[in-house]
Amino acid sequence: MLQIYNTLTRSKIPFEPLQAGKIGMYVCGVTVYDYCHIGHARVMVSFDVITRYLRWSGWEVNYVRNITDVDDKIMRRAAENGETVEHLTQRMIAAMHEDEQALSVLRPDHEPRVTAYMDNIIAFITDLIDRGFAYRADNGDVYYRVEKFDGYGKLSGQQIEELRSGARVEVDALKESPLDFVLWKAAKAGEISWPSAWGDGRPGWHIECSAMSRCCIGTTLDIHGGGPDLPFPHHENEIAQSEAANDCTYANYWMHAGAVRVNQEKMSKSLNNFFTIRDVLKAYNPEVVRYFLTSAHYRSYIDYSESSLTEARSALERFYQALQGVEFAVEPQGVNPAYQQRFCEAMDDDFNTPKALAVLFELVNELNSAKRDNSPLLPHLAGELKRLAGVLGLLQQSPDQFLKGEDKAGEISATEIETLIDARKQARDNKDYAGADRIRQQLLDQGVVLKDSREGTSWYRDTTS
Repeated sequence: MLQIYNTLTRSKIPFEPLQAGKIGMYVCGVTVYDYCHIGHARVMVSFDVITRYLRWSGWEVNYVRNITDVDDKIMRRAAENGETVEHLTQRMIAAMHEDEQALSVLRPDHEPRVTAYMDNIIAFITDLIDRGFAYRADNGDVYYRVEKFDGYGKLSGQQIEELRSGARVEVDALKESPLDFVLWKAAKAGEISWPSAWGDGRPGWHIECSAMSRCCIGTTLDIHGGGPDLPFPHHENEIAQSEAANDCTYANYWMHAGAVRVNQEKMSKSLNNFFTIRDVLKAYNPEVVRYFLTSAHYRSYIDYSESSLTEARSALERFYQALQGVEFAVEPQGVNPAYQQRFCEAMDDDFNTPKALAVLFELVNELNSAKRDNSPLLPHLAGELKRLAGVLGLLQQSPDQFLKGEDKAGEISATEIETLIDARKQARDNKDYAGADRIRQQLLDQGVVLKDSREGTSWYRDTTS
């Protein structure tokens, strides 16, 4: 049975859907004012793997991930760039989709944008005002009455008393309580805005997801997911809004991906260790980055470093080298069913990808043995490896495509590499080991790494050098 760690209960519990065989999952997406960074990639890949596995297991998944396309950061960045908010957001959304495609992240079923759901957001705020959970301030802002909602803080473990004592001394005179948060921001002169009963303005950040999830899935979600920084205040405020407006549980399971650290430090622009996805992909094969992000459990933090990416590259090399020169069966037969069984057991245990990958490495060992023995089971083992790895979005390239890459201007060509490998083999046959070493070093200086095995010499381009 599938078990999921629920942030709300702080425990791993059996998954029970609202409707048999169906899952409604909402994941908080990106505020599109800049290029996506490696932290965004962690969330994207984590929930992509989760969705792929659920569908492979037979679930019908309605996967919704929103886009915040109006926000203070967006407005400031557009003004700095001298472009319209719409032009900036369209550019950043297109770039996000390019990054996702490179990382083999499948598009969600629905990708609602805030600007397309303004009527729904305004209607949601109206519901909260009518129920006494929200009020209009003198300047046209609309705030949520936090202390009216029983159970505020249940997701994050925050206590109302502690929040109140920790609130700023300088209380905003517009608010009834310093804990209240904004649902609608009154527009200032020249700002992008929409008309409402409280005056022209735009929504606060938290209300967007409450409104869009209700429209795209319903009043109760099976799963609500997001990044490590969202339990408080964002998801806490979503619960308060949604349960006050809908009179029912907002989400039955809360899932949060772990943080990305850079060389054991928190990633931030102030520390100058902030990496966009596209910058990372200039140095590393996209599948190496995806493997790196998948190699740790989605809830644990992951350390981004050169050594981590090198380890990911080496791991993928083992997979692709095992598959190199082998035809694989599209419908594998005769393979020990324990591989799939243990793979599923790992994934059913809160999507434990490290354990699932360990099963794949065992399959690689048997595949290599079958290659040495020229076993008739060889294409079936290769097919099973491709099939199970595909559930994680891995092994999507041909072995040669991954290991050798494409010829690029200024690089030594594949034909030249093969010629030098033949010359090195001849030198070794003639016991000219110094000459063979010189050829190896000549190739290494040009970013080509040789791997000698019983089957011969394979090579790959070292994209990290």
